[in-house]
Amino acid sequence: MSRPTPSTLRVHRALTEVAQQDWDALLDDAAVPFMEWAFLAALEESGSVVPERGWHPRHLTLWQGSRLVAAAPAYLRDDSEGEFVFDGTWADAAGRVGLRYYPKLVLTVPFTPVTGRRILVAPGEDRALREAELYAGALAYSRSEGISGIHVLFPSQEELGVLEDSSFAVRLGVQYQWHNPGYHTLEDFLGRFHAKRRHQLRRELRAPAEQGITLRTLRGEELSELGSEEIFRFYHSTVDKYPWGRRLLTPEFFARLLATFRHRCEFVEARREGQRIAGAFNLVGPGALYGRYWGCIEEHPFLHFNVCLYHPIQEAIAQGLRRFEPGAGGEHKLTRGFEPHLTYSAHLLLHPRLDRAVRAFLSQEQAAVRTGLSRWHAATGFKKEGV
Repeated sequence: MSRPTPSTLRVHRALTEVAQQDWDALLDDAAVPFMEWAFLAALEESGSVVPERGWHPRHLTLWQGSRLVAAAPAYLRDDSEGEFVFDGTWADAAGRVGLRYYPKLVLTVPFTPVTGRRILVAPGEDRALREAELYAGALAYSRSEGISGIHVLFPSQEELGVLEDSSFAVRLGVQYQWHNPGYHTLEDFLGRFHAKRRHQLRRELRAPAEQGITLRTLRGEELSELGSEEIFRFYHSTVDKYPWGRRLLTPEFFARLLATFRHRCEFVEARREGQRIAGAFNLVGPGALYGRYWGCIEEHPFLHFNVCLYHPIQEAIAQGLRRFEPGAGGEHKLTRGFEPHLTYSAHLLLHPRLDRAVRAFLSQEQAAVRTGLSRWHAATGFKKEGV
């Protein structure tokens, strides 16, 4: 195959500067739904991801003439809120020695800690070459604009080689995910647990029926029963409970998803006495379910576990999905069938002194994360193989 000719980097201050058909032509079955044009555009056009909220779009695209060959959603950041890769200590350290940490350039999907390709590449192109070319362009742009560094959040494992070859330092994280080795029924899943844990799970699973609560997943046209304001009400009922909670998303965001992205949306509803008392707004992609936003207007024991974990697991088994990612955090997931999986981010700080300090920190942190994996695996409650 002949070597691709060099391409031209463009930096866009709005996703609408790139035609939807051009962007989505880069997608394949390995792309997560959050990288689709409609999802990213909904964030911007709803007022959720805008400069006034600390997100300055700087989407990166590579072109050969009029043909788009690679693209990445990217943003200048005034802070680190909503990224789920926590670098506040790095910013503090930079400030103590008189260095400016913000603005920084972040290649990510805002508010979305989901692993997936951060660079989309056109079919037939040399993926590694185009990725390296885009990172080189991002570096040149960052230097020209006085940006402190480049951060690639939740890239796929397959992208790490090019990132490391491009001088990025890799950071490890952990999420708890449910993977389907071939379950046909919920009983297949429950059968993996030792008896004591299985008894506890059955008790939690029975709770909604004993409380007079019914659960159902709404898809497709069934979502017409919902209004975006009701979804937003459940969303903010959760974030408003906590002093650090912020309504990062607007009602218009959910309205746009229901209008333009409905084929990817699902909603798990909980009803009691005919009234919807809780719900979880999820997205689905090829082979995978992604838990996103949950809320309730009535508190009941184990309601959260059933709406956000158990019912989606049952639906994933019924739909033949391979994976369910319920979101970041929550060690309570370990004892309910979710296993620890590594996540990744990659960082290149342009001030040599700060870059060296971050790399030294990451080396120690990686060792701690890898040491913890066996302990987290042991906490799942699964029976040992062959038992």
